[in-house]
Amino acid sequence: VVTDRKDLERQLSTTFSTGGELADKKDKEEALATSGRRLAQQIGHGQERIIFSLINKFHTATGYPECHNDSADIIVLVDEGHRSQGGENHARMKHALPNAAFIAFTGTPLLKGSETTNRFGKIIHSYTMQQAVSDGTVTPLLYEERKPDLDVNDRAIDAWFERITQGLTEEQVTDLKKRFARANQVYKADDRIRLIAMDLATHFDNNIDKDLKGMLACDSKLSAIRYKQYLDEVGLFESAIVMSPPDTREGHTEVDERKQPEIQTWWKENVGSQSEDDYTRGVIERFEKDPDLKLIIVVDKLLTGFDEPKNAVLYIDKPLKQHNLLQAIARVNRLHDQKKHGLLIDYRGILAELDTTLARYDELAAENVGGYDPKDIAGLYSQMSTEYRELPALHKALWAIFDGVKNRSDLQQLRAVLMPRMVEEHGQMVDVNLKRRDDFYEALTKFAACLKVALQSVAFFEDTSFTEKDRATYKETLKQLTSLRQMVMQDTGETVDFDQYAEQVKKLLDRHVAGVKVHESGGLYAVGKMGQKPEDNQPENWSEEKTRNETDLIRTRVTKMIDHEMQDDPYAKEAFSALLRKVIEEAESLFDHPLKQFMLFQEFEEQVANRKLENIPSVFDGHRHAQAYYGVFLKTLAAIFNHKQTDEEKQRWIDLAFEIDTIVDKAVRENSLSCADMEKTVRQQLLGLLHNVGKQVGFGTDKALDIVEQVIQIMRAGPADTLRG
Repeated sequence: VVTDRKDLERQLSTTFSTGGELADKKDKEEALATSGRRLAQQIGHGQERIIFSLINKFHTATGYPECHNDSADIIVLVDEGHRSQGGENHARMKHALPNAAFIAFTGTPLLKGSETTNRFGKIIHSYTMQQAVSDGTVTPLLYEERKPDLDVNDRAIDAWFERITQGLTEEQVTDLKKRFARANQVYKADDRIRLIAMDLATHFDNNIDKDLKGMLACDSKLSAIRYKQYLDEVGLFESAIVMSPPDTREGHTEVDERKQPEIQTWWKENVGSQSEDDYTRGVIERFEKDPDLKLIIVVDKLLTGFDEPKNAVLYIDKPLKQHNLLQAIARVNRLHDQKKHGLLIDYRGILAELDTTLARYDELAAENVGGYDPKDIAGLYSQMSTEYRELPALHKALWAIFDGVKNRSDLQQLRAVLMPRMVEEHGQMVDVNLKRRDDFYEALTKFAACLKVALQSVAFFEDTSFTEKDRATYKETLKQLTSLRQMVMQDTGETVDFDQYAEQVKKLLDRHVAGVKVHESGGLYAVGKMGQKPEDNQPENWSEEKTRNETDLIRTRVTKMIDHEMQDDPYAKEAFSALLRKVIEEAESLFDHPLKQFMLFQEFEEQVANRKLENIPSVFDGHRHAQAYYGVFLKTLAAIFNHKQTDEEKQRWIDLAFEIDTIVDKAVRENSLSCADMEKTVRQQLLGLLHNVGKQVGFGTDKALDIVEQVIQIMRAGPADTLRG
């Protein structure tokens, strides 16, 4: 079991332990790969049935010769499959376990270039946000944009920029303008943060129930500290900051925040001698248990993997995209009795990105689900397995530029080779090192691109012509010469050190950007309905080709619906599978009538979506899980149901199905942090209930136990599935 964070590893190992897969504390301790060496021993010689490891441990583990196992009987479960799986450690893991089966779990697969599916194969099961909301496994989300109105003194800012850049070259001015815009400095203006903090405090106080809480996501550590200061001044509730140490770059900033005294001071006064982990755990514990702490302010931390049901609102003041956006908004969709909706309050303007992202993930979920075909990624691996072989030549060509340098580890000696050197030629001053610099930039770019591909390629690690020393040398070369390139570009005036202007920029904007008011949006958007495309509702006007295509799409959707979305209702899955076969037979007889085929499948799709079955009473409409429990009776107690039931007898089974639904729902809500406790509670309550029913209608303990186990399976696939979200 592989993940990328200690807290997730703790959570997963505890789940396995409470679920009975690990016998005792000793068994759990032996399952944990506590170091790279320990992981290597477990992979090569260990007898453990289950192993837990962080992905980064493969980096050191593969340095030991025993870290290799050719067995095809190994299954690797990768949690957070979208994250930390794109680089060298992933390739090392695949190299150590060449014949293992890899199954990845992710709520947000990486979309760019289908990265996650290229790495692990096709999606074998998808469960969208709309499906989760429909099933009641997560809370619906509502989105509201609240746009800060700013008064910006453009003339003063332009005049400052002209004055400060007088001594710079045209290239440096262009670079400074580009960085100035990219850094989104206006968003960090002090009065803008003050304005939003006041609006946020009022909104929270007026709209969020007293037992619920919230998060604020902002774009830098300095912004987080300022938000905290202004929220404290308003004084409506207590807030706390969770962020990484001053020496760790976090958020969306072009500025090196390590040099900013406000951040150093805050860390010293609030974290002090505690470790970062201890401080963060303390804040999280207070957020969960202390009614006074209402809001956590974060930059990047806790925007993934932080699941607190009381968290009801996310205030957004940072750019968020694709998987990072979906991970962030999921922080407020966990179920809680007092939470009808999770709120997304947007001060940054991410509506278009949210709509586009949801649409793209829905499209991904709708793609062909099932069977992994090696042909799907053969081209990818073929390209990688040939490209990395160019590394030695590219490495040699790169260092050839520095022929004659005595000490290649001395950055200053390397820098001297590329420094501008002006000499007179034919009456003009020319830089004789210009071509050498251009050659260096080009060679470094090619080498960096090739190394990036190589470190993601299993073949690169399997090729015995490359040693660990070679790989370490290549990485060190890239690190060293990338630093050299940055240095040389500043030497030549191609770029400018933005940090030296950062403090001036901050003071300028604090002085010339004023917050006026926050504009509320005209209404709330239901996030679950975003990203959906309008449909053409006039099939009679379609061409024959389009009609057949749309019919095929419905047939595919219905098949997936039955195969993947009815795991929480085995009876309905079995019944609709049989009905699908009949519909397909009927459709084949209508081949010459494509519109009739379409209407046939369209009607069947509606029946499947609503789970309408002839022998299921209509009282279960909208009560999917109660219907599933009724289906368990039909399957398990066929001998009883084969006899004609009186109205009174039918009502008894209906009431029992709803009673089981109530028991399961209560157990899920009260034991949401422990699957083992949840299932134990359900088993205890149902056995007594079914024993009494069995005595009345004539079935024994074996049937009662069978029904209980089927209910547990439905609970895992349905009501309790929110725990996996």
